[in-house]
Amino acid sequence: MNCGRKGRSAAPAVGLVWLAAILVGCTSGEAASGAAARGGQVPASPMPAAVHASFMPGVSGEPDPQAIGFDPTEILTDFDYGKESYLPNGRRLREYWVTAQLKSVEIVPGILYEAWTYNGRVPGPTFRAVEGDLIRIHFRNATPHPHSMHFHTVHRAGMDGVYEPVAPGGEFLYELDAEPFGVHPYHCHIMPLASHISRGLYGAIVIDPRGGRPRADQEMVMVMAGNDIDFDNQNDFYNVNFIPFYYDRHPIRIKKDALIRIYLVNLLEFDQSNSFHLHANFFDYYPTGTSLKPSEYTDTISQMQAQRGILEFRYRYPGRYMFHGHKSEFAELGWTGVFEVEE
Repeated sequence: MNCGRKGRSAAPAVGLVWLAAILVGCTSGEAASGAAARGGQVPASPMPAAVHASFMPGVSGEPDPQAIGFDPTEILTDFDYGKESYLPNGRRLREYWVTAQLKSVEIVPGILYEAWTYNGRVPGPTFRAVEGDLIRIHFRNATPHPHSMHFHTVHRAGMDGVYEPVAPGGEFLYELDAEPFGVHPYHCHIMPLASHISRGLYGAIVIDPRGGRPRADQEMVMVMAGNDIDFDNQNDFYNVNFIPFYYDRHPIRIKKDALIRIYLVNLLEFDQSNSFHLHANFFDYYPTGTSLKPSEYTDTISQMQAQRGILEFRYRYPGRYMFHGHKSEFAELGWTGVFEVEE
């Protein structure tokens, strides 16, 4: 079983050298064929015992937190409410300051990647507002490339981030009405679009309904994406909040019977769709978050790029429970995590 995404191609690729070196638990097919070629005995099982003993493949070691440059655990719950003030008519104003900047990020041990970021992190800030607020975002481009911010909200044409590229060193003021309520993506909209998004220029905005939602014990944001490390428009790894395998190595701690709310966004490039599967449990799903009534009760949902939704669930029993993309290739290449449910 070759777990490398690009291992299917017969053409040699430099990327396969490091990919083979850092992935573990993904070599059963090669081991069997190699044994046969040397005249050895091929195991009856298609996978050696060591692979059977592994829950999921992974990487050897893990990135240095300082080399990542941001904490994916903190990003889960880091909601940015902005600088709050009130206009003369009584309307609430929320202001944010965002800088596009380059950042060297250790994606997996030994692999440094030049990410394009909003405020030095991927995903960018999770903006949070209330339906009806006025949002102002002071955007500055501190990179050598033109960039913008395009929000999946209702707004005027001049605020769309498509025909208003911000040149290197330039600035732009975005002004948006906080509507509709729900969870929405934002991203750079400068061509080549796939490159600007996949390199890290994306994030989420949460707009709460005026009356609020029922109180959750814990809320978190998860942005699903991929990592194209050798820039050939194919993903080498998959992730939630940019770092592959991170929440598998650093389980998310939640309490038994606590109401958990996840704002889930898919911004995966180079693949048609993505998914989320919760082990040993079901969740209420609110597509786009624009309704206060769930559309279904399930354990797996799929999303095309830019689709999003809200998941709500409780765990009845303590223990370790996986969550992951339910395309096995994605899970084996990084899109996997663990909830540690505590009493």
